[in-house]
Formats: sequence, structure tokens, C-alpha cells
Amino acid sequence: MRIGDVLFQEVIVTYKIVSKKQLSDNVFTVEVEAPLIARARKAGQFVIVGVSDEYGERIPLTIAGADPDKGTIRLVFQRVGKTTAQMADMNVGDSFGYVAGPLGRPTHVEKFGTVVCVGGGIGTAPLLPIATAMKQAGNTILSILGARNKELLILEEEFRAVSEEVIVVTDDGSYGRKALVTEPLKELCQRDPKPNLAVAIGPAIMMKFCCETTRPFQVPTVVSLNTIMVDGTGMCGGCRVEVGGKTKFVCVDGPEFDGHQVDFDQMMKRMSAYHKQEQQAHQAYQEHRCKIGLDRK
Repeated sequence: MRIGDVLFQEVIVTYKIVSKKQLSDNVFTVEVEAPLIARARKAGQFVIVGVSDEYGERIPLTIAGADPDKGTIRLVFQRVGKTTAQMADMNVGDSFGYVAGPLGRPTHVEKFGTVVCVGGGIGTAPLLPIATAMKQAGNTILSILGARNKELLILEEEFRAVSEEVIVVTDDGSYGRKALVTEPLKELCQRDPKPNLAVAIGPAIMMKFCCETTRPFQVPTVVSLNTIMVDGTGMCGGCRVEVGGKTKFVCVDGPEFDGHQVDFDQMMKRMSAYHKQEQQAHQAYQEHRCKIGLDRK
């Protein structure tokens, strides 16, 4: 297309799924064609994904990795609602309606010294690019990965590739230590010298108690509040949180904040606001799948 004396090349992106892998019972990873996002993204940023280009739910997903040469980004998601169930039913060769981003403020990365990365459940996915970026900046990475059981643990090998030490804990003791992530986190904080920074991503209750664990040791702690995001552009107001007594919007002011300043109790109350509607939509989709004979894989 030529406008005046300037020639513009039209780029058509289909957001095609080029690879897909199931990491656990309800957790999937997909590699999606998104060349512009792959070149521009930084650790900590996210995208908005739509299953179709028509009206429908918008899903904010943290970019778990990118390959600028291939023009792809990696997304990890958990099948918990209608839209993520639809995404789980998509296959290689299918395309998302749109993928918008990168959005959010990138992680502040510099050479801090020793960085403890604490991931709980699906939270290990957004934590991985942060750990990788911190490693590339010259930091010593100590990783703590937690899950309810061995089958739900994801990305362990990827974390071992960027970490000097990896501690795995499970609630039932089926793999690694039988403990919560806060137990080894406290042990690391008691070392001399103590860590220079902690980054914790996972369920809100986990992040809350990670922050309470590091607080007495005065170890700065960063948390990602991506799980509360809805629209992803700051217009809906659904991701309001209180940080240091001030109102912040996770999608535009974050998603990362000083965990010692976050009002987690208020955040958890807000996260449950649409739980009933989400369950109803998911149930209706599962009933539809049964009617059309679509086997759950």
C-alpha cells in the first residue's frame, strides 16, 4: 500500500497455534504466531486473547516466553472457565481471533545479587520469563516451585536451566518436600547473606503468606497480581487493588507490585465477585460439548 511517497507493507497475522502441549490435567501451553509481540515483549508483560474475533470474553495471559526469530510467543493457561475450556479444545493449526499486546509494565530487571523466585501452581508460568531475565542480568537464581501434587507441577526442567538451586515442594509429599513454599522461603531468608530480592507468583493466599514470610527479614518482595485482571486495558475497573493505601489498577499500573504494600484480603474478596457466573458459564459449555459428542482431552 502506498501513501504519497511512502510504501507501507501490510502485515496480516492469523495468531495460529503452531504447537500445543498438555503440562498437567488442566494446564496447557501453546506457541502462537504473533511476530510483532514476540519482538517487543519484555518479562512480566501480558497479552489479551480472544478465541474468536467476535464478541466474547477477553482473557489476559502473561507471556511465558517468546521466539523473535520464529515470530511466536508462548502462553500457558489453566482450564478453569468457559473460555479457557474453549482454548483447551483448540488444536495446532487453529487460530485465535486476536492476540493484543504486549501490555502491562515490564518487570524491573537489574543485577540485584541473589533473587529467590517462588512459584505456586500455574504461577510458575509467568515467573519463568522473570527468572530467565534476572539470570541474564547476572543474578543468582534460587527457585522454589510448589504444587498440590507431583502431577500438577509444571516447568521444573525450565527452572533448573536458569537456577543455581531449585527446591520443589508438594502439599501431599508426592514429590520433593512435603511443605508449603513458605517453609523453604523462610530458610533461604535465614541464610547469611540473605537474598536481595524475592519474586512470588501464584494464588493470592500464597503470595500473601510469602510476603509475611519475607517481611521480618526485610527482603524486598515483588508479586504479580495478574489473576485479578479482566479487561486488561484499565477501562473496566475490575482489577482495582489497594497498594500502600492507594488505589491501583493491576493491568495498567502493574501487574507487579511491592508485595509488602498490597492489601491481599481486599483483593481476594474482589476475586470471588464473579465466581458463580464463571461456574455457570463453564458448566453450560461442558453440557454443550457433551451434546455434540466432543470428548474431553
